[in-house]
Amino acid sequence: MIIYPAIDLIDGACVRLQQGDFQRQSDYSITAGQLAQQYASAGADWLHVVDLDAARGRDAQLELISRLAGSAGVKVQSGGGVRTGDDIEQRLAAGIARVIVGSVCVRQPQRFIDWLQRFGAQQLVAALDVRQQTRAGNEVWVPAVAGWEQDSDSDLMCLLEQLAAGGLQHLLCTDIGRDGMLAGPNLALYAQIRERFPQLQLQASGGVHALTDLAELQRLQVAGVIIGKALLEGRFTLQQALAQVSS
Repeated sequence: MIIYPAIDLIDGACVRLQQGDFQRQSDYSITAGQLAQQYASAGADWLHVVDLDAARGRDAQLELISRLAGSAGVKVQSGGGVRTGDDIEQRLAAGIARVIVGSVCVRQPQRFIDWLQRFGAQQLVAALDVRQQTRAGNEVWVPAVAGWEQDSDSDLMCLLEQLAAGGLQHLLCTDIGRDGMLAGPNLALYAQIRERFPQLQLQASGGVHALTDLAELQRLQVAGVIIGKALLEGRFTLQQALAQVSS
């Protein structure tokens, strides 16, 4: 299981949000470059970098993210504000190994499938950020769009059927209710996805707060896990996390 230390960026600064809410933002004094180097020195193979400026429609922080990819000596997957094929091309040209696509996967799944064919399934990650809702008497997982501010009309499992049939390989799924809350990952959600779509390389995101969470995710055979706030706030070290998943 791959550990993806997370770096979320606003105006070049490292931050974390609770449940995607910009009004509940935590700021950290360490620079993105220092944090990337710290994670690389601890043994990270990948970084997960989110451009929150681009996610809100502002200019992308490509120069900074490119420096992180080049200087730290690790592979970077990055998203935020990826809306066009040109956005993907720019990020790949900047040295980003995998580009994360969110809202387009939900609003225009066929467009994303076309990108899978154009750029290659190894270069793209579908990021589906979900909330549980009751619809027609049934509990369903609903993907959110527009920076988590709007719920879509889609059903997660139906959408995944379409994307998987179109060639999707890498899926990043976040339970919005747990993101930044240090309350543990949604193991039931990930178990459901693994059972229905065992061919997908699933990355779990949201809620990791203890090394035992990593053991549970590894038991479910998820391919990777995003860890942000738990590392920044010292719940455990990256070295401890890497040792946990290699044991």
